[in-house]
Amino acid sequence: MTQDSFIATLLDQRLDSTLALLEAVRADESLLESTLAAATRTAEAIKRGGTLFICGNGGSAGEATHLSGELIGPFLNKTRRPLPAIALGFDTSAVSAVANDFSFDEVFARQIAALARPGDVLWALSTSGRSPNVVRALDTAAERGLLTVLLTGAAHEDLPASAQIRLAVPSRETPRIQEVHLMLGHFLCEVVEFMASGSE
Repeated sequence: MTQDSFIATLLDQRLDSTLALLEAVRADESLLESTLAAATRTAEAIKRGGTLFICGNGGSAGEATHLSGELIGPFLNKTRRPLPAIALGFDTSAVSAVANDFSFDEVFARQIAALARPGDVLWALSTSGRSPNVVRALDTAAERGLLTVLLTGAAHEDLPASAQIRLAVPSRETPRIQEVHLMLGHFLCEVVEFMASGSE
């Protein structure tokens, strides 16, 4: 097999696996119900004056900033007001101080303890569902009265109980999970934009 034919075959395989996963998501009634609940409850919280916090590591951190940007800036509706969304982990002074003086496990939780209020929302992204700093963020958020939503991969028995809504993509392959997380995240943003924003 030539390099060109290998690459073309690889692209076909990746497209096939992503399409198959999207079909599995469509067929997963529990995941769809949880997605709708996360969207409407987040929108209702923001309408009441709440703030959305989003966190994740690595590629999920990139998705956190992407989604917060969709809500602060225009997503589809360029006439609506900006919506309050904060991607945690991007204040380098705070992150490095917490990681150095306490533990990297605390970098999100400490920011939530400082900034969040009852009635706010946390979207936590972790393909495994078990990243220690994400679990600590969920625990802290739940203790403080936030709505907690976990976007993760194929459900495990030991997912954190502090995640009130779980969007478990039926895959264990990190790139495919992240692709679907972004699609679901865009849907959540679209519903929040529709429900929670008033045109100015």
